[in-house]
Amino acid sequence: MSPRARPAWRNWAGNQRVSPVRVGTPRSADEVATAIRQAADAGLTVRMTGTGHSFTGAAIAAGVLLRPAGLTALRSVDTASGLVTAEAGLTLRRLNGMLDDHGLALANMGDIQEQTLAGAIQTGTHGTGREVAGLAAQIAALELVLADGSIVTCSRAERPDLFDAARVSVGALGVVTAITWHTVPAFLLRAREEPMRWNEVLSRLDELAAANEHFEFYWFPHTDGCLTKRDNRTEGPAQPLSRLRYWLDDELLSNSLFEVTNRLNRLAPVTIKPVNGFAAKALAARTYTDTSYKVFTSPRRVRFKEQEYAIPRERLGAALREVRSLFDKRDWRISFPIEVRLLPAEDAWLSMAYGRPTAFIAIHVYHRSPHEEYFREVEEIMTAIGGRPHWGKLHTCDADYLERVYPRFADFQRLRAELDPDRRFANAYTRQIFGP
Repeated sequence: MSPRARPAWRNWAGNQRVSPVRVGTPRSADEVATAIRQAADAGLTVRMTGTGHSFTGAAIAAGVLLRPAGLTALRSVDTASGLVTAEAGLTLRRLNGMLDDHGLALANMGDIQEQTLAGAIQTGTHGTGREVAGLAAQIAALELVLADGSIVTCSRAERPDLFDAARVSVGALGVVTAITWHTVPAFLLRAREEPMRWNEVLSRLDELAAANEHFEFYWFPHTDGCLTKRDNRTEGPAQPLSRLRYWLDDELLSNSLFEVTNRLNRLAPVTIKPVNGFAAKALAARTYTDTSYKVFTSPRRVRFKEQEYAIPRERLGAALREVRSLFDKRDWRISFPIEVRLLPAEDAWLSMAYGRPTAFIAIHVYHRSPHEEYFREVEEIMTAIGGRPHWGKLHTCDADYLERVYPRFADFQRLRAELDPDRRFANAYTRQIFGP
C-alpha cells in the first residue's frame, strides 16, 4: 500500500469533502491491519470510504482514508448452499452480475447498485419488501479488522453479539473487509408501475402492501399524483422493457430531462409546481419482467441530497398526511418526489427496522438547492413518532435521541467502548450519533 499526501475526497452529492493526512488502497485484510496499526502509532483516525453515496459525513476520514478499490475479489461461491463471500470494496453492480453468472441473486435490495458492499451494509441500505428484509438480513458472516489490528470473523454462531452489532455500525467497530451473503437462486420479477391519486394510495396502503412482495410509491409534491410500483416473482418468460421505452422513460425523462428541469427550477422556482403537475399527469402505466436486480434498481444520475426516516409501519398514513400539510403551510418549491417503502422487522441492532415492521419516508432536493428548512420540519414530524434516521442520509439526531429509539443502542455502545477505546474509527459524524 502506497500512501499519498493529502488529496481531496468528496462524496457523490458534493456536500461532504475532506483532505485526509494519508490515503491508502489496501489489497488484503492484512494490509488493512497494517494501516490501522500505523495510524495508531501516528495518533491518526482511520475510515474506509465507499463510492461516496452517503449524504452524511459517514466516510469522512481526516486522518487515514482507505480506498476500497483493492478489495474487490469474489472469494468463494457455493451454489448448493447459496453462501457467497465477496470483498468489501466490490460494488453491488458488479456483485449482481457475478451472482447472475452463477445462477444466484440477492433476495432484496435498494434502488441503486453503485455502492460498495461494505458502504451499503454499514449505513443500513434496505429496499422494500413484504417478507424479505434489507441487506443486513441477508448477511451470513463478516470479516473485519478491529482497532488493535486483529482480523476477526463473526456470524450467528461465532461472536454473535459482534455480528448483530457490526452488520450496521457506520464503520464504528472496525473496517469490514469481506461479507458472506445468504443468496437465493436467480429469479425474475414482474414489475407493474401505475399512476394513482393520493387518496387512493393512502386508502389502499394495507391492501397494496399485503398483496405484493415488494411495494413502493412516490408522491409528487404540489400535486395529487403518485406513482406506485408492485414487484412480484414470476416464472417468466422475461419481457424486459424495449430499448426505446427504457431510453425514453429511464434515461431521457428520469435523468437527462429531469436534470434540465432541476437546473431551470433552481433559477426560476415558480416553475416547479407546474412542472410537477405536468409530470404527475404524464405518468403512464407500464409492466415488464426482468432479472430481479434489473427491476429492483434504476439509474440515478441527477445528483441530490436526501433525508430518510424509518417509522413504525402503523404510523405511515398519518405521517404522510402531516408531511403533506406542511406544503399547505410553507411556500416550498420541491421538485423531487417523496419515496415511500416498507420492510419487515430486522434483528441487526442498528438496523432502522430493528424489532418492528417499518415504513420509510425519503425526501430529496436537487444537490445545489437549499434543504435545511424542508429537512428540519419533516424531521420534526418523524422524530415525534420515534422515527429512526437512515445512517447515510442527512439528519440532526444525536446519541441521546438515538438511545431512546434503538433498544440495543446501549449494548452497541458498550461493545464499541470495548473494541475501540481510543476511538480509532471516530470522526465528526460518529461523535454526533454515538457521542465522544
